[in-house]
Amino acid sequence: MPKIITYNVNGIRAAMAKNWLDWLQAVNPDIVCLQETKASPEQLDTGIFEDAGYHHYWHSAEKKGYSGVAILTKNKPDLVEIGCGIGHIDAEGRIIRADYGDKSVISVYIPSGSSGDERQAYKMDWLDEFYDYIHKLKKERPNLLICGDYNICHKPIDIHNPISNAKSSGFLPEEREWMSKFIDSGFIDSFRLFNQEPHQYTWWSYRANARAKNLGWRIDYMMATQNLDKNLKRAVILPDAKHSDHCPMLLEIDF
Repeated sequence: MPKIITYNVNGIRAAMAKNWLDWLQAVNPDIVCLQETKASPEQLDTGIFEDAGYHHYWHSAEKKGYSGVAILTKNKPDLVEIGCGIGHIDAEGRIIRADYGDKSVISVYIPSGSSGDERQAYKMDWLDEFYDYIHKLKKERPNLLICGDYNICHKPIDIHNPISNAKSSGFLPEEREWMSKFIDSGFIDSFRLFNQEPHQYTWWSYRANARAKNLGWRIDYMMATQNLDKNLKRAVILPDAKHSDHCPMLLEIDF
């Protein structure tokens, strides 16, 4: 059963220094969607990915050491689409897509709005453009798996303290409404399909010993189009992987 992982590594070079590649080889996924790589391929020894059995594709931000997404894959895709064709989104290296037959896997890194009002407004505009882009794409590629850091907790169960975070970027009413609209438009939150338990998070602040206390947020998702529901077999969060302030999520899917 093919295994797909999504992981915001908060700097691929920093993660590699924490034995990330050993972890990857132990888990042995077929496809890896990375976010916040913070590096261009020229800054890496990409041969190590090839030695581990992966083809690798990168979409880096124009600004050095910022953002960036990648896909590592054991099977060579039929097509890899770098970016989404929207200039300001592609300048920040936030979307990459790999097509396999009639199915597509996207690695996406949705902006954070936590740095201030201007960036929050940008995030909301970004979400609207992303929604339109995905729905246009869905007409051509109806079988989509959209993996990545969405920077939004959907429901109170997805955040350790929903009351005190009610006005925090990432849990604002308008962000949560967007997420509901997105799911209602034909997507499955694959983790919640299999797991309704609380206290399941994918990101923890570096402050206040948050990870040790499990004071986290679930902001990383693997969203599948509804027509793939029968293909989804298992979805789990892997909190013991500690190469980043995020942890990975794994999906088993009959591809």
